[in-house]
Amino acid sequence: MSRGDILGLIFSYVYAFALLFIVEAIGKKFHISQNVTRKIIHIGAGLWVWPILFLFDHWYFGIIPFATFIALNYIFYKKHSFEQMDASQSTLGTVYFAFSITLLFAAFWRTDSLIDRAPIAIAATMAMTLGDAFAALLGQRFGRHYFHIFGNTKSSVGSSAMFVFSFLGIFLSLVFLSGSVWSPASAVLSLQTAVTFSLLTALVATVAEAVSPVGTDNLSVPLLSGLVLFLLIS
Repeated sequence: MSRGDILGLIFSYVYAFALLFIVEAIGKKFHISQNVTRKIIHIGAGLWVWPILFLFDHWYFGIIPFATFIALNYIFYKKHSFEQMDASQSTLGTVYFAFSITLLFAAFWRTDSLIDRAPIAIAATMAMTLGDAFAALLGQRFGRHYFHIFGNTKSSVGSSAMFVFSFLGIFLSLVFLSGSVWSPASAVLSLQTAVTFSLLTALVATVAEAVSPVGTDNLSVPLLSGLVLFLLIS
């Protein structure tokens, strides 16, 4: 274990618990809706995949923080430890999200190989981190026209936000990381290719979010996005 791995583990757990306690305190003090604070935590947790990539020297240590939060989030969910994250009507979405990130990075991130697909893991995570969060926040705030699909009620605003923010998250991840100093062994993509792949993946992510039962989109969106990107880039 290197110095970077040790610091990465320390920073990851400090950040995670600081995020939980700070959002919990702010949510209670200012009476912010649990739907909003849950998405703030969702975004904050998902964005941590970027420092993970930069901090750790070995991928197998880098996945430890998210792997441990599979169990921790389940405990928090059962005990309602953080009211701003898990209300009585909440689903196991936080557990699924930690599981999806762990699986994506275990499958695609390599720090000791001639082939690294970390941009796929980051991009697929961003589809859920940004796409789903803004779909919920904007859909609940501005949604007027609703449609029903497989028992789910969605708004046109929410689904549009899902597509746009998924595309942005995927595109920026591919552009900044592919062949970069942080992932030099990954495939280099042209701008046109990155746009095309991002549009196709964002479309799949939007459909997955629309048809997935409540809470399970934290599995379907990132994992299907990762699979689509893997097939396209390969």
